[in-house]
Amino acid sequence: MLTTKSFIKKNKIGNVLKNIREHYLRNDIFCGFDICERCSPANSYLSSTHVNNCSLFLYNHYIILDTNVILDQMDILDENVIGNVIILHTVLQEVKNRSLPMYKRLRSVIENPSRHFYVFANDHHKDCYLPQEETELINDYNDRCIRKACLWYMEHIREARFVFITDDNANRQRALSENIISVSVKDYVTHLDKAQFLEDKLAKHDFHVKVDAEGLFPPHCSTFQIHNGIKESRLYQATYHASRDNYLEGFAMVDGFEDSILLQGRSGQNRAVDGDIVAIELLNQNEWVAPSEMILEDESIADTSLEDALKKEDELKTVTHKKKGDVKPTGRVVGIIRRKWRQYCGILQQDGSDTSVYQLFVPADKKIPKIRIETRQAAALRSQKIIVAIDSWPCHSRYPNGHFVRALGKIGDQSTENEVVLLEHDVPHNQFSEEVLSCLPKLPWIITDEDVEARVDLRHIDICSVDPPGCTDIDDALHCRPIDDGNLEVGVHIADVSHFIRPGTAIDLEAAKRATTVYLVNKRIDMVPELLSSNLCSLRGGEERFAFSCIWIMDKKANILHTRFHKSIIKSKKAMTYEEAQITIDDKNRNDSIALSLRNLNMLAKILKRRRLENGALVLASPEVKIQMDSETMDPIDVEVKKLFETNSMVEEFMLLANISVAEKILASFPDCAMLRRHPEPPSTNFEPLIKAGKHLGFDIRIDTGKNLAVSLDAAVRDDNPYFNTMLRILATRCMLQAIYFPSGMYQKNEFFHYGLAVPLYTHFTSPIRRYADIIVHRLLAVSIGADATYPDLLDKRKSNHLCQNLNYRNRMAQYAGRASIAFNTHLFFRGKIQDEEGYVLYIRKNAIQILIPKYGLECTLYLAQKGEKSAFFEYNEEDQNQSCGNIVLHAFDPVTVRLSLDSNNIQHEKFTLQLVSPYIEGFSVPPLNKPSRKQKLEDTGSKSPPEAKRKKKSRKH
Repeated sequence: MLTTKSFIKKNKIGNVLKNIREHYLRNDIFCGFDICERCSPANSYLSSTHVNNCSLFLYNHYIILDTNVILDQMDILDENVIGNVIILHTVLQEVKNRSLPMYKRLRSVIENPSRHFYVFANDHHKDCYLPQEETELINDYNDRCIRKACLWYMEHIREARFVFITDDNANRQRALSENIISVSVKDYVTHLDKAQFLEDKLAKHDFHVKVDAEGLFPPHCSTFQIHNGIKESRLYQATYHASRDNYLEGFAMVDGFEDSILLQGRSGQNRAVDGDIVAIELLNQNEWVAPSEMILEDESIADTSLEDALKKEDELKTVTHKKKGDVKPTGRVVGIIRRKWRQYCGILQQDGSDTSVYQLFVPADKKIPKIRIETRQAAALRSQKIIVAIDSWPCHSRYPNGHFVRALGKIGDQSTENEVVLLEHDVPHNQFSEEVLSCLPKLPWIITDEDVEARVDLRHIDICSVDPPGCTDIDDALHCRPIDDGNLEVGVHIADVSHFIRPGTAIDLEAAKRATTVYLVNKRIDMVPELLSSNLCSLRGGEERFAFSCIWIMDKKANILHTRFHKSIIKSKKAMTYEEAQITIDDKNRNDSIALSLRNLNMLAKILKRRRLENGALVLASPEVKIQMDSETMDPIDVEVKKLFETNSMVEEFMLLANISVAEKILASFPDCAMLRRHPEPPSTNFEPLIKAGKHLGFDIRIDTGKNLAVSLDAAVRDDNPYFNTMLRILATRCMLQAIYFPSGMYQKNEFFHYGLAVPLYTHFTSPIRRYADIIVHRLLAVSIGADATYPDLLDKRKSNHLCQNLNYRNRMAQYAGRASIAFNTHLFFRGKIQDEEGYVLYIRKNAIQILIPKYGLECTLYLAQKGEKSAFFEYNEEDQNQSCGNIVLHAFDPVTVRLSLDSNNIQHEKFTLQLVSPYIEGFSVPPLNKPSRKQKLEDTGSKSPPEAKRKKKSRKH
């Protein structure tokens, strides 16, 4: 049956246009009940044996939900206690349109047979369909369709009882007037079995508690006001980012603005949560201020009173308004365009009362404010890491309101902390589904004659891999051999993962969603199942494997004479660690084919690296640490900075060269849809800390080109501080923007440039076991050489762009997750330890000094005063960026000795605390461990302390 509806409207020039919509209706759509004799039977998970135990009703019943119940109360619907739920197609589509994450969660529940959910296509059923009235709002229309479907079910299946759950009071009253049994979510849930636990999971948009202050935050603009303001350029759409160092500051990134907009204080941030899309009003230029140089991260953790918080905000305004030299564009949040709220991991505030139903939740992420929740399980949850969701943030409440979702496990337990790291960084880490595992090849897997015929057989070549110790997902292998004309044949052989992962399959979709393998200290979250990652795709020594080979003919000056690509079969002669490969190169008694191959590769790599650096490639630095774990207890037993060998650089150079060669090939074949990687040039404002630090120490850091920056960094060397240049490079690294994946058709060619590598074209080809981007590049390369067929999505630049956005996001989250795992295990290692360590000043702040401890790759804060107080010892020089105490002056990059210990008083946010050992300042510094203090020495000898002026040390010259 076909129903049509016509719409008459006029266009801009006055012509009348007729728009006809067609809607197909059927009378054979299954209702979902196996007892029904009128409908054509189909699959349905509704169950005649499942019982919904709600004491409001003395009979078993089926549930029909409205849209907002699903959007707001998905945490309740995830519970097994609720079943036999009919999801109307009208509701399902509205959920999909309004929240894709909620839609995906709902679909997973619907597809679980044990949950007994059923989707009924009411909008295509001839007895349930209702045409929308011309003046009817879409929400009213959907409500009317839902009630119509309820009435139809009541008439159609008279043997069953139905309950309509909605939190819309008006809709509920209309339903009751039509004799539809209807209740609110809260009324229904509080009368279920185990209601005392389920009530905690109810999303709450209004807390009936005393408000913190009248009008604590300014009201938000309406959607209409925001749209008009953006249209008239009075307001700007931006992404809000909270500061990690100062909870009273945030920043907004606006497209088209070179610099971020500073948002300061209560009114400036106005209830924005990190990641929200907000509407920003730019203040008049005479109201712009400078960012604070104070570190106030602890204030957001401690339970300070509202009066103290407001006082601190006023102090901050006074300080930053005085600084007019470094002002930034300053604005305030006037509205929320789209919330980016997610579920947050953390703990209940430890000093809360177990008898109170209202609790404060402290998120693990310091950028997220505390959340007020309602729970009846406070005593049990106090020792647990839990998950909480935000529901609302009224303007009269200091904290957002939220609800408890679930407990993760005991605080401090390693498996719990791993789970927190993965959840906080949105890392997909569920077990691979049966559908995904069914895509794997059956064992034993063998190479057939057909495979050999379709590939280039390189099993006779002496190929080897060089990787970190313990690596099982070996992506790449290398070879180098002399050829007849005195040149060298060099090969990079990459695991052919795309052979096993075909486009559109379940394993392909899962790999695309995960996007990357995530490495934690004692755990790896694979992008693809272990059978592939550690076995069939891993280029293990002595095993025959499929590869995708990039082979160059080079002269001995590393000039490329010819390049070819082909799918191949290889047999790696040996899987080596970086250290083993280095020993082989250095052992002059070793002259076998592998040793000669490695020496030639190393010789060529040095030439390639020198040439790259001459072209302006940057050598940056970041402290990377390695944590040694006890093999039995899996506790950290040592923390050390990773050792680097020449062979690390050797492998890196050939991976870079392969990526560049492949990028050139796929762009030539696919000018609009090649997946490339670009590294944008940072805005000049990003380099201000680097320039300022160099200037104070007598070095001119030039940033007009990447080449000049590289030259400046090379020249910045000090004989009295061997770590100085590394420190400067660490600072330069933090000025950089993130490199991103993109399809070539979405940018102009001059925007393809990779700033850090100083190359016009780059991609990722060399790690397909752990990066999905490389799988796409393999497919593009295979098509370009005729080794595989294309498919529509591969050539769709818009779909590729959407894929790249996910890849960039997942890659960033994987990096953060890895760092968080290292931080947690470093804390475990230092628990109960107190030791003196050599460090270097990294940043000078107004109330603190940030210090890098190279031995452990740690960056810690040495506070110079108690919170809210002025230092009694140090004087901050804003102009010269130093802290002085008498003749002792501390600048950036100065060496210091500090006492390092772990403060575990706040179990949610353990932190390292530092005390200054050297230079020694009487009354502030502490004596070296196991050495008597100056005061003790004087007491032992019976001497008196000399006058203050004589105790001051001479300042160091720079």
